[in-house]
Amino acid sequence: MTGNALTVTQVNRFIKSLIEGDGRLSDISITGEISNFTDHYKSGHLYFSLKDEKSVLKAVMFAGAAKRLKFRPADGMKVVIRGRVSVYEPTGQYQLYAEDMQPDGLGALALAFEQLKEKLFAQGLFDPAKKRPLPPYPEKIGVITSPTGAAVQDILQIIGRRWPVAEVLLCPVLVQGDMAAGQLKSAVEALNQDATCNVIIIGRGGGSMEDLWPFNDEALARAIAASAIPVVSAVGHETDFTICDFAADLRAPTPSAAAELCTPARAGELSNLLAYNRYFREAAGRTVEYLRQSVDLLVQDSPLSTPAAFLSPQRAELAKLSSKLPAAYKSVLENRRQELALASGKLDALSPLKVLARGYSVIYCQGKAVRDLTELPAGTQIELQAEKGRRQAKLLEAEAVE
Repeated sequence: MTGNALTVTQVNRFIKSLIEGDGRLSDISITGEISNFTDHYKSGHLYFSLKDEKSVLKAVMFAGAAKRLKFRPADGMKVVIRGRVSVYEPTGQYQLYAEDMQPDGLGALALAFEQLKEKLFAQGLFDPAKKRPLPPYPEKIGVITSPTGAAVQDILQIIGRRWPVAEVLLCPVLVQGDMAAGQLKSAVEALNQDATCNVIIIGRGGGSMEDLWPFNDEALARAIAASAIPVVSAVGHETDFTICDFAADLRAPTPSAAAELCTPARAGELSNLLAYNRYFREAAGRTVEYLRQSVDLLVQDSPLSTPAAFLSPQRAELAKLSSKLPAAYKSVLENRRQELALASGKLDALSPLKVLARGYSVIYCQGKAVRDLTELPAGTQIELQAEKGRRQAKLLEAEAVE
């Protein structure tokens, strides 16, 4: 009996061949609720169960198919899966191999949009307190869009009409397809790095949700939220909303509206300037007239109206002072002369010449006056200074005479 026994592997392989041989299981669509969801981040494979009210079916979605998903599966989510049923031989367990997955009732893109919106909202990227006002008079406007679409033409036309003094810096990018999101993000970062723009417009014309999907990219939303330059999002038509709209400082319903929101109306600004000009001219005229009337009143009610009468007392006072000036001058001069004579007398009394006049003389040795003759040896040359004249002499004795 043991000679006819099958191995476990043979049985599992046989069952696998039966299931895979049934064409009805090779390409099926099945609906159910996800449970026991596991995301293997390293491999990228997704493992989960698909259940309804009565049964459970194991399922796996390999990394290649998982990368194509537009939304993130989660427990409790109802989905429709297309794939095949087969047997995993090592465990003998049959399971569903998913090739595609769509939300049941809500489209994958719509679900992905809501998931990302909730995530970024919870992280504070859409906080109204972080939104910055647009510059009232921009000098340079950065525009991130397709260079060939109608949107860029509308933006350039409106800026040229409303605020032609502004310089437009166009960053040409793809606005549709797999490479568009990366180019949009790089353009936002490049304009911030240059830091030459006052405001940035990012957007494109209308299209399907698939066409607008690059503007729902998470990395782009984070770049817009981190921008040091105010960003205006103008994606699609008025009814279209993208993640980019929520992350930007301001959402414009259309690209044309974005150009209007970023620029003042030249005609309106000119009208304001003319109004200010009229106001200041009229105010200046009123001020000049008021000052003129004030001067007239001062002339009428002041001495300026009769200058001769006003100056007559001053002239009389000046004549009186002028007549007193010579006498005052002579008095001051005489006092100074007396003071000088008194000082000269005191100085003359102290003069050494007065002493010499009384018969005294001064002895000099080597140009210095001698006070003590005992200090000079015999034979020392000296000079004698009398009142009249000066003579050379020589000491004959060194000892003092009694």
